[in-house]
Amino acid sequence: MATATADAVRVARTPPGSLEQVAKLTRYQLREFLRSRRFLALTAIIVAIGAILTTVVAYFRSDLTGLVTNNLAFYGSFWAGGANLVIVLAAVFFGGDAIAGEFQNKTGYFLMGLPVRRSTVYVAKYIAALLASIAMLGLYLAILLGNGAYYLHASALPWQLGVSLVLALVYLGAVLGATFLFSSLFKTSAYGFVLTAILFLFGFTLIGDLVTGLVKIEPWMVISYAESTIGSMFASPINWGLTGSVSRMTIGMGRGAITTTTYTSGIAEGVVIMFVYLVGTAAAGLALFESEEFT
Repeated sequence: MATATADAVRVARTPPGSLEQVAKLTRYQLREFLRSRRFLALTAIIVAIGAILTTVVAYFRSDLTGLVTNNLAFYGSFWAGGANLVIVLAAVFFGGDAIAGEFQNKTGYFLMGLPVRRSTVYVAKYIAALLASIAMLGLYLAILLGNGAYYLHASALPWQLGVSLVLALVYLGAVLGATFLFSSLFKTSAYGFVLTAILFLFGFTLIGDLVTGLVKIEPWMVISYAESTIGSMFASPINWGLTGSVSRMTIGMGRGAITTTTYTSGIAEGVVIMFVYLVGTAAAGLALFESEEFT
């Protein structure tokens, strides 16, 4: 009897496995997101974006005949244009303080006293942020599908939309990886928020333009370049390759003429870039989180 009791106590004291810990922490973190003001705020922002989109299309319907009668043009314009913004906003709201908040709010000091690995906490927070962000992206897609059902009636959904959605999810994972890296760099949440917003809304695009304009090469090293695959899925023909396509346009005549060069990422190339950013930034962020000390 004593041996059985000792075994029972030993089993009760055995901490749960890593996968079980990840599942529990993910559930708690996701519940915290759902109850937070930021979740309600971002939901309101996306609903407002959807309302503006619905109003604009309804008001200018006569001038947008080419869009509201062609399902490929409709989804290519409004999905590709809005998905990137939703992804960046979701990453800022749910990932900007994911790691920095543990230092700023001192919660990490108490959490690290438990038999939980830092990698478990990092992965759980990443999964929770990813799920919350997917919910926001799904909300925007639902609004878009509602508009499409009204204007396009019985038109079948283009298969390009499904592939573009998969690409958007991969890009979302890469953006969150970079966001967690930025959050791990600082011990103040505001820096993670601001740096993510500036880089993904303006910074990376500006860097890509500078590389194209000054160095005259394909800006494959910039993650925003891979984001273009979300929209290029609706182009014709589709570039499925590992190299981008290039187009040049000359403005003006004679010596005053200026030639601009534009690169568009191939689908396979964009996927490779996004996965490299996803794995690289997530691993670097975890390494920083593992090396930081809580005081």
